Amino acid sequence: MIKVFIGYDSKETVAFHVLSHSIHARASQPVLIAPLMLSELQDVFKRDRNALQSTEFSFSRFLVPYLSNYEGWSMFCDCDMLMLDDIAKLWELRDDRFAVQCVKHEHVPAEQIKFLNQPQSKYAKKNWSSVMLFNNAKCKALTPEYANTASGLELHQFKWLADDSLIGEIPHRWNHLVDYDPPAPVSELSLIHYTEGGPYFDAYKTCGYADLWFRERDAMLSAG
Repeated sequence: MIKVFIGYDSKETVAFHVLSHSIHARASQPVLIAPLMLSELQDVFKRDRNALQSTEFSFSRFLVPYLSNYEGWSMFCDCDMLMLDDIAKLWELRDDRFAVQCVKHEHVPAEQIKFLNQPQSKYAKKNWSSVMLFNNAKCKALTPEYANTASGLELHQFKWLADDSLIGEIPHRWNHLVDYDPPAPVSELSLIHYTEGGPYFDAYKTCGYADLWFRERDAMLSAG
């Protein structure tokens, strides 16, 4: 069973459902998807919202190993994404040498503001945590207490690991940053990330690969 946690934001509900559909529609193995909804995490996640966080799941994503009982592997991804490939191919890349695996972007956004007038933060390892394969037993430092109290940089820059050698790399095609990374043929992309703003927001409805997202939404809604 491929266990996937998707960040859930009440302003992006449609994004969660379209991403979930795109995963299931292409998967060759059973996939269990769980939303990281703050309303369902009240007993363990008690952190006040930070002025710099742009989504409700900015920090709750680091509860994934705890929610998985620190057993086996789990995947996390932001909701503003679209799966174009079989998730089993990504799952096959799990490597027990590492505590976590991700795409190691060199992402320095130029803008100061992103979707819904949210601040655009700039820091080393930006967007590394937007797609993560967690080797849960090696992530026991990520307790609810730590997730509730650690700084944003401590969490997103993987300061909870002994050193960066425990961060494995996965191919860039599994977290393509739309309108930041150079455009690529769809055949070369597996998971696209509308990181500045998804096409479900009016201001971004003509962003790169928006047609793919609308096509997926229509397929999800089709009853025929």
